[in-house]
Amino acid sequence: MSEPVKGNIIPGMRYHDAPAAIEWLCKAFGFSPHLVVPDDGGGIAHAQLTLGNGMIMLGSVRPPEENDGLVKTPGEAGTNTQAPYIVIEQIDDHYRQAVAAGAEIVYEIADQDYGGRLYTARDPEGYLWNFGSYNPWA
Repeated sequence: MSEPVKGNIIPGMRYHDAPAAIEWLCKAFGFSPHLVVPDDGGGIAHAQLTLGNGMIMLGSVRPPEENDGLVKTPGEAGTNTQAPYIVIEQIDDHYRQAVAAGAEIVYEIADQDYGGRLYTARDPEGYLWNFGSYNPWA
């Protein structure tokens, strides 16, 4: 049997107001800008935000002809099709930070049967984010 492929998973998303999304994600969820490349129209061509040893990439929504209509925001799709789970050691502090920043809490913080605590929040453009103290790698 061959060696397993090694890699990292980095979710990517598009925002209608990517500059505001970057500011909000940093304030509410504790992300830090790693790289932000503005586009010529006041949006974001490409951004990388980090949280711990994880990363997300995002950019401004592009016209359908530039992405063949393959990528839609939750608002355009009418629902979410994915929701990242992010391990946070100090989950109660993180929850309070998100609430203070105005995050819409979809599922209140609670202990889970499998261990740890979890909450789910929605960002201003409708993406769902799951944050929990349960670390499946531990």
